[in-house]
Amino acid sequence: MRHIDLRKASVARADTIRDINRQIILNYVRERAPISRAEISHQTALDRSTVSHIINELKTLGLVNEAEGPSTGGRPPLLLRLRTKGPVAIGVDLGTQRTVVASSDLAGRVLDRESFTTNPDSDKTLKRIIDCCRKLMRKKDARIEGIGISLPGLVDHESGIVHFIPHFKWRSWPVAEKVRRATGVPVTVDNDANAASLAELWFGLPEIRDSRDFIMVLVEEGLGTGVVFDGQVYHGEAGAAGEFGHTTIGTGAPTTCAGGSRECWEAFASERAALARYKILKADSADQTSFDQLVKQALDGDQVASEALLETAHYIGVGIANLLAGLSPSTVIVGGIIARAWPLIADRLKKAVEENSICRGLPSARIVASTLGDNPQLMGALSLVLALKFASRDIS
Repeated sequence: MRHIDLRKASVARADTIRDINRQIILNYVRERAPISRAEISHQTALDRSTVSHIINELKTLGLVNEAEGPSTGGRPPLLLRLRTKGPVAIGVDLGTQRTVVASSDLAGRVLDRESFTTNPDSDKTLKRIIDCCRKLMRKKDARIEGIGISLPGLVDHESGIVHFIPHFKWRSWPVAEKVRRATGVPVTVDNDANAASLAELWFGLPEIRDSRDFIMVLVEEGLGTGVVFDGQVYHGEAGAAGEFGHTTIGTGAPTTCAGGSRECWEAFASERAALARYKILKADSADQTSFDQLVKQALDGDQVASEALLETAHYIGVGIANLLAGLSPSTVIVGGIIARAWPLIADRLKKAVEENSICRGLPSARIVASTLGDNPQLMGALSLVLALKFASRDIS
């Protein structure tokens, strides 16, 4: 039973109920299109007049389109779909190596993108982000309603202030306010793993969207986790939740974590850890293979690359076993470039989870690879904007 937070609660007025019904109907269109007004009325048990009134509002707002469907012998039905003409959101994936800026339509389909090498000078990176956003906002039919930014660091989601990005040592960076002032549209910022979790919640496979409690393990240069409880990303105090990459799982890792430790999960299970193992196995400290290349080589049958990935998968599994013991989610999603190697690493990873689990006999969590591609962080950045269109107002 959920406790009511009186500091944030608002009483349910007539317009509150209407807003909730509007969000429910909009989500029926998003997830089950093409769908008719009659079908929505039947499935929601709302009066047809109420459904029609809300649909007309959504059409006026430019959120849905209605067109004739195929006839089965009588009058062709009118079917509803999301309006997907033109970009409505911009997402910024600020990575340690490259930054990607992209626009999308209401359905989350990427329409245009720009990318550049991330500059270790925060002011120079900020200028490039703003320039790219302005360029995308000038595109034909653009009706940009917001900008979402995902980044590999500690973020206060509510204030938009980046407390710390370990890779660049950036601290107290008010990126949301600076981009908002430069572009004139609302800006939302979040940690990349949290943003990727939000993308899975809204744009992942149906079996993922239907999981009310899951954890995203984002394997990149570092390692981050996003935690979803009861269909909401859990941020914790000042946005500090989910830093499981810096929990201790052993000693003598092949590399250090962003904070310099060789005992953190990140030091054993990140992309950097896999590349460090690869160099050790090859006895070539000067090797410049990228993680993308390492995965390709492993899938092509390179035994050294495979061994480096499999050992890394083992340690990903060890960390996941800890998450299961502490949080007991229904699903764990592994995302990042490593998801491409899932056919190679899945068995080894799941075996490590089983061997290190203390909860044997209980229903086991599903452990799956992300289906959002190599860059769920970008979809996460877009989701920071798009989810606001579909999420019901919290009245608790």
